Amino acid sequence: MVAEIGGHRFEWGRRTYVMGIVNVTPDSFSGDGLGSDVSAAVEQGLRMVREGADMIDVGGESTRPGHTPITAEDEITRTRDVVHRLARESGVPISIDTYKLSVAEAAVRAGATVINDVWGLTRSPGIAELAARHGCALVVMHNQDGTDYTVDVVDEIKRFLRTSVRRALDAGVPRELILIDPGIGFGKTAEHNWIVLRRLAELKEIGQPILIGTSRKSFLGKLLDVPPAERVEGTAATVVASVLRGADVVRVHDVKQMVDAVRVADKLR
Repeated sequence: MVAEIGGHRFEWGRRTYVMGIVNVTPDSFSGDGLGSDVSAAVEQGLRMVREGADMIDVGGESTRPGHTPITAEDEITRTRDVVHRLARESGVPISIDTYKLSVAEAAVRAGATVINDVWGLTRSPGIAELAARHGCALVVMHNQDGTDYTVDVVDEIKRFLRTSVRRALDAGVPRELILIDPGIGFGKTAEHNWIVLRRLAELKEIGQPILIGTSRKSFLGKLLDVPPAERVEGTAATVVASVLRGADVVRVHDVKQMVDAVRVADKLR
């Protein structure tokens, strides 16, 4: 399956692509939030591209547990100029990490060609129509309030993601432009996250390219007993495991190290 995203060709299944994370927030869980410093955010994104990132994901609202929600207007203020400059200067597709329709609309106008919806079209179904109208790729992620599951966690994730994919297809998003994300760290306990990673290959049943984000997350911190900035090696292990289980895109903070890890894992695969 081949996709054209922002003028770039992505051949799903041929190799694994790397998405670099640029957090324009003051309260990112990973300690890399850049607040309102547009120039610093742009430079970080450009550095990631030099290090091998295939796309950049810009986020303006922290989604860590216990985060303080912000208004759509504030989120637009944080992200719009960063997206605009990176879209002009980076030479790779730019993604907006949001579940709010107005934020996604502003980012698309600024040049974003990927919408990364951490609520899988359940909070703002209109994001699907926006993506279809502008030819954007769309990431739909599994998420829920709380960590209780009445059925098998992976079966529930697959059910949720199939529904999200169907909503996107019904809105007119081409199949090759829809990516699925099991939502590591979202609505899941640490053990749920390990189960999802072990069984990631089951998501291939859905028939869509898989994006996975394990970078610096708390389930690694609980296992290794280290703060976010010291979870690079743990992240690399999960990135390699994800690639070997069929991931098509890995979303990471530490691009240089993960590009090398992906190259090795792709060779093994």
